[in-house]
Amino acid sequence: MLEIKNLAKVFGDRVIFKGMDLTINDGDVLSIVGPSGIGKTTFLRILAGLLPADRGELILNNESLNISGDRQGAQVGVIFQDFNLFPQYTVKENVTLAPQLVKKLSKKEANNIADELLTNLGLEEQINQYPFQLSGGQKQRVAIARALAMKPGILAYDEPTSGLDAGSTERVIKVIKQLKEQGVTQLIVTHDLPLAQAVADKTFDFGTDVLRGGNL
Repeated sequence: MLEIKNLAKVFGDRVIFKGMDLTINDGDVLSIVGPSGIGKTTFLRILAGLLPADRGELILNNESLNISGDRQGAQVGVIFQDFNLFPQYTVKENVTLAPQLVKKLSKKEANNIADELLTNLGLEEQINQYPFQLSGGQKQRVAIARALAMKPGILAYDEPTSGLDAGSTERVIKVIKQLKEQGVTQLIVTHDLPLAQAVADKTFDFGTDVLRGGNL
């Protein structure tokens, strides 16, 4: 379970959002919707530990997460729009790198995890390919596999269907539903309302459910 309590972020004298309260139950899919530029990606970067919050709490599975912007660990797996795959590594190497470096798994253990994840995500034929050889939808699924290899408490996506064609979008929706069936807790930041309606148990409107302006 993820609990967000009274979360706030400012840039200079501009309040991006404040008083954000939200709970995501284990195994649920929650969509955060709202127009571009409203602060959804800023929130996601705070959740990932890449950007500091100015106030509030993040509690994942009863563990308080650091909100200072320099969090260590892989409690939250985030797939950003540009995927951030390493171009010099194959698909399999992209998935096995962090488990070996961060979680200190053996190469064999990391390879076994990668093989299972990539097969489940329909990427067994792309295991030895490089990112430049993949479609956008395939890159999206590799990024999902890489995040899942770290066994995060929650998986979060930033506009997961942005720039994808209809076929790739349907595949991403299928993957999200498949992960839900496996009990993976997921948070999707999007302005794609049809996507939110297709996969989410609950929708949080970042445009109307979060306070802005004024003082913290």
